[in-house]
Amino acid sequence: MTIKLHNTKSRKKEVFAPIDPDNVRMYVCGPTVYDRAHLGNARPVVVFDVLYRLLRHTYGADHVTYVRNFTDVDDKINARAAESGRSIGEITAETTQWFLDDMAALGALEPNHMPRATQYIPQMITMIGDLIERGHAYAAEGHVLFAVDSWREGYGRLSGRSVDDMIAGARVEVAPYKKNPMDFVLWKPSSDDLPGWDSPWGRGRPGWHIECSAMAYELLGESFDIHGGGNDLMFPHHENEIAQSCCAHPEGDFAKVWMHNEMLQVEGKKMSKSLGNFFTVRDLLEGNWSGGWKVPGEVIRFVFLSTHYRKPMDWTESTAKSAIEELARWYRYPGFMQGNNSEPAEGILTALVDDLNTPEVLKILRDLAKQSAYDELFASLRFLGFSGKWFFDLLPSEETSRRIRKLVSDLDRFRDEKNYAAADELRGGLAAAGVQVRSSKGVSEFSVSPDFDPSKLEAL
Repeated sequence: MTIKLHNTKSRKKEVFAPIDPDNVRMYVCGPTVYDRAHLGNARPVVVFDVLYRLLRHTYGADHVTYVRNFTDVDDKINARAAESGRSIGEITAETTQWFLDDMAALGALEPNHMPRATQYIPQMITMIGDLIERGHAYAAEGHVLFAVDSWREGYGRLSGRSVDDMIAGARVEVAPYKKNPMDFVLWKPSSDDLPGWDSPWGRGRPGWHIECSAMAYELLGESFDIHGGGNDLMFPHHENEIAQSCCAHPEGDFAKVWMHNEMLQVEGKKMSKSLGNFFTVRDLLEGNWSGGWKVPGEVIRFVFLSTHYRKPMDWTESTAKSAIEELARWYRYPGFMQGNNSEPAEGILTALVDDLNTPEVLKILRDLAKQSAYDELFASLRFLGFSGKWFFDLLPSEETSRRIRKLVSDLDRFRDEKNYAAADELRGGLAAAGVQVRSSKGVSEFSVSPDFDPSKLEAL
């Protein structure tokens, strides 16, 4: 199948033709590791995990190289270390593992390479030196800055703005050592209490943008296929990456296709701590959010896929509840864990190769469920990163199931005897334990929620 992807650089959907089909290469900007990943941080992880799965299926798992970095040298990390009294290395090691654990809970595969910025300082210093030598950067007062005027013909193409427009509309750091307000830092000095490395320009540390250019070059080469990230990174981060990479390595084109996911809202509003609607992925997984219930990682993934990646996504409690009900209903069908079909439904692939049309993918999954095409449904779910483990881990033991069935039978008997007070009390106790009871035509069935607590059945 022919893959078509929307290229931010050309502003249109294009047929994807890899530079080398035997080594399809993708770079996605990763997190700055100073705290837990919030829900917005997780969206690009899921978006590009789906693309990674599609590329692996199309070209073969051994022919795809996926790189996602960790920024582990940053002023936010320095500030967290200063306020907590902990070492920078301890903080970044802990928060990096947090990120990996939380993204694994969302069903995301680990990339082939997950470089940390601090592992590539020598490569950054080399690239900065090359930029100075080529006339694209200059040293000033312990800093090294990229000279935007040296590449005016290319700067701004990704975001579609001229340098003059960007100067007028951007909040840029004004510094006496800058030749142009838009010039950005490649290297900056470090005091004794901050992380620093020796360089030709003095002890210091890299600017933010240079790390991705250096790591992409070392791991993927001067030209590669896809660069992804949230659209909040388009300017200045990605614009600056292009400038310094193309100027340091003019023999290459850096990234051929640029893909950006839109931002996330919560209940129709921008997520922010001041509005009380800010929460991390771990908050959702553990139930420490406004909804108050534990959200399985696969449910977060399902909600993300319900909106196309290039459209703003609105996280709501109602969509999360609908997602958990739908997934649980599918997992209750017989044979999920024993499914032999390893190929997703053809319609699933047709939707994905059309610029990752995940809303259409979910529509096809629902059609497969209605048609009782369980083998195709289950194979498609597994291909999309849904294992069902959270659901099967929830299932009560046989002894507990017998206990619940006895209580549900009591509930039916109370209802038949018109003892509604007893029925209501028992139904409430079951609900408090995380057992939902549905009655139809005199027959009751039960299911358990992610908050199921068998110990609460003892008092019933």
